[in-house]
Amino acid sequence: MHGADTDGRLVAAACTIAIDDLPDGLIVADRFGRVLAVNRAAARLTGVTPERAVGRDMAEVFPFRDNDGRDWWKALDPERGPRIRSRVPERPLHLPGRQEVYVAARFVREPERCGDVERVAITLRDGGARARLERSRADLVSTVAHELRSPLTSVKGFTATLLAKWSRFTEEQKLVMLETVNNDADRVTRLITELLDVSRIESGRLELRRQVVDLPARARRVVAGRVAAGEQEDRFRLVAGDDLPEMWLDQDKVDQILANLVENAVRHGRGTVTIEIESVGWGVAVSVRDQGEGVRPEVAQRVFRQFWRGNSRKRGGTGLGLFIVKGLVEAHGGTITVQQAPEGGAEFRFTVPTGTPDFA
Repeated sequence: MHGADTDGRLVAAACTIAIDDLPDGLIVADRFGRVLAVNRAAARLTGVTPERAVGRDMAEVFPFRDNDGRDWWKALDPERGPRIRSRVPERPLHLPGRQEVYVAARFVREPERCGDVERVAITLRDGGARARLERSRADLVSTVAHELRSPLTSVKGFTATLLAKWSRFTEEQKLVMLETVNNDADRVTRLITELLDVSRIESGRLELRRQVVDLPARARRVVAGRVAAGEQEDRFRLVAGDDLPEMWLDQDKVDQILANLVENAVRHGRGTVTIEIESVGWGVAVSVRDQGEGVRPEVAQRVFRQFWRGNSRKRGGTGLGLFIVKGLVEAHGGTITVQQAPEGGAEFRFTVPTGTPDFA
């Protein structure tokens, strides 16, 4: 049995949940439009306090209008609508002089199937947050389209040329074109992998497969990969403490964190890239720093947002790497910060807690 009592609490079976604990706005009205309850989130979104609203007419205190100016509550018509209705889909509405909110409704009937409407539960969500989410999705689509266009054009062009004029090219020319196709295919694969990581992080579906991980060994492996790709070996410096505790981490995710941070230091920094691993009170801290221009304090938190590339768009990259790093570190229960390095460049420092098999 569900209900709303006089002290503004929802009762469900054996548990009691305060409506003010709900993350979304909630307004409860009876079938005649008399307001029964308003939670804190709804008051914040509408500017109408529970004291002003409870006991009064819904259309009077919450005159929601759609984009064409129509009265939403009047159109809802709980008393006269079809008896099979149970929900009203979410849609953007606004109150006079207030920001847009997304409003949905559910009819509580007795009996539940085709009964009379006893109450109407109305949920409200911040329209600004929805607009930001939609802009983020639009940015994602735009970025994906831009990043895919160049390598796919290259793959298509070289492949079509080789198929049409294979005999006209020397073996050396064929090798150059095939290497270009291979590299561009790798670029597309990396982008798709990043997008899947972003999706898992945002949806909370990121899974960790913990095992004992040797952090210095993983860092050496990342550096070796950079050297094999053409970087000078003396550009990298690894400093690791001797008293590091046993760490239960996801090895693949750790490799990804280190590789992204080193890639960021190489691409956007200068001079020596130093990786320092040390034991701290509750875990292990890893610092990756360069000797470049660094990150200004006022933009330090923005570097972990999606698509953040600062003033370095011309240097390539999707702007997703540091967002993914932050998500992977936090999935391990850790934290990450960026600050000015002692040598003047940027220092990214993440800390992950020690763990045991039981913790994993």
